Amino acid sequence: MNAESSAAMPVQTMKKTKWAWAVATFLGAGFGRPGPGTWGSVAAVLLWGATAWKLHLSAHGLLLALAIGIALTLVLGVPAATLVERESGRTDPSFVVIDEVAGQWIALVGSPADWRHGLSALVLFRMFDIIKPFPVRRFERLPGGWGIVFDDVAAGLYALGVASFLRIWL
Repeated sequence: MNAESSAAMPVQTMKKTKWAWAVATFLGAGFGRPGPGTWGSVAAVLLWGATAWKLHLSAHGLLLALAIGIALTLVLGVPAATLVERESGRTDPSFVVIDEVAGQWIALVGSPADWRHGLSALVLFRMFDIIKPFPVRRFERLPGGWGIVFDDVAAGLYALGVASFLRIWL
């Protein structure tokens, strides 16, 4: 099969590396419509909140859980995004949302586990992910999964900075 025919092939009929598709779409959140990136971010916030509330984590425990989650999204997300991009024949496919999960969890670092902080981190991250202020957009030029994931890591860092400022000064 040549590259031209695989690029035109629908997502449902092409070869899929199951673990990569599960990770890259965050267990299917990336197939949500409209706005799969927002669905991925919302899923990340909900998982953060559920982890904090159900496990009754302290602030340090929640920070550790986020650090582990962020590390896993980066270590697994980059190769998963690369494989899914290749297998789908699409550049930075919208259904790959592991990048939004990583960026959203970065935006939540240090946030108290309540709905106001979760919502503000969600809004800030989505704003920076959509607007892509300098130099966020430059990270998209990285090859494969690196470009898919690291522009959202940068957007998450912007959101973390603003959220941290707001928590300190307001």
